Amino acid sequence: MTKVTSILTAATVAVCAGFAVQADTQGVSDTEVVIGSVNDLSGVFAAVGVPAVNGANLRFAEANAAGGVHGRQIRFVVEDNGYQIPRAMQGYNKLLNRDKVFAMLLSLGTPMNTAGFKLLDPKGIPNVSPLSASVQMLQEPAANKFTGFSSYWDQVQAGVRYLAAEFDAQEVCSMYIPSDFGKEISDSTKDISASLGLSFAAETTHKPDELDFVGSLTKLKAAGCDVVTLALGVRQGITVAGTAKKLGWTDVKFMNTSAGFLGVVAAVPGGVTDGLYASAGWVDLNARAEDEVPAKFIADYTAEFDKPASGFAMLGYTAADTFVRALEAAGPDLTQDAFLKGMESLSYFDALTDTQISYAADDHRGTDVVVISVVENGKWKELSRH
Repeated sequence: MTKVTSILTAATVAVCAGFAVQADTQGVSDTEVVIGSVNDLSGVFAAVGVPAVNGANLRFAEANAAGGVHGRQIRFVVEDNGYQIPRAMQGYNKLLNRDKVFAMLLSLGTPMNTAGFKLLDPKGIPNVSPLSASVQMLQEPAANKFTGFSSYWDQVQAGVRYLAAEFDAQEVCSMYIPSDFGKEISDSTKDISASLGLSFAAETTHKPDELDFVGSLTKLKAAGCDVVTLALGVRQGITVAGTAKKLGWTDVKFMNTSAGFLGVVAAVPGGVTDGLYASAGWVDLNARAEDEVPAKFIADYTAEFDKPASGFAMLGYTAADTFVRALEAAGPDLTQDAFLKGMESLSYFDALTDTQISYAADDHRGTDVVVISVVENGKWKELSRH
């Protein structure tokens, strides 16, 4: 009797331990997994955040309609940071402590993400495909961090190298918001300029809501800038391009990174942004609108949201698709460790972004591709891929 009781007790402990693992996995139940995002739905990067969230919701709706993943429905909870760190921290606190999210997806902003890491990292909460290409998105501890595309640093390196070769540029400059986001782009600009034997001639810094660039552009023109890298808000980048044209400064090459690689930037009426360059981590969606997979996505997105699909809508959908694939790979017993291993097992061709996406235990960046494009007649035209 004692032996039987001992066996039953041991079995009960083992079963309870299994339930404990499940119970201790924040944001996971038998029927649901909760994912969070601290995004910009109303600030200077709302043109990035809103379509990205919509794209993710479209993919999650498809997964949920098909029965979820391993029987779990996906609930995506999004908090608006307005591109402000205090609001971002409020969002992180709510998502972690009230909503009890399992993971974060598509959180926007370099300074907002790095601030959020202080709350995420102690809990081991996965941070997947942030809407920031900063190298800091994979800072230590890196085990819980995964990014979707090439870094700002690498984008600037490839872009300046391309423009210097194509146009014999000698004087390189930078305009940036003096945050972690802007400093990375400025530092990379200085680094590649030195590597190529070019002169870093001048720089100007700007507040996120600044829109008068006459003085700054006059200074940069006087410095003889041939190439100017940009780390500004979406509207700011458009205003810089338009103001330079009004000042008659037409022989300079302005270059955005992925942060300014938007269809709305290219489509500004009157050719305001024609001639603007971008060095980003993917191919423009509208440039491939006739291809089968992008065409279906554009149709589905437009039908669901009554708005045209954009590149960041595509990125949101792709990020959510990556997340769904990782949940599938993690298996029915969903824990943080199982999910991380699931992410590290992924390797597939994504026809929507026209990119091979691969992760590994020693590589948490989905792709290193850099695509250089220029605005021509209101559309982004691909020039080079690295």
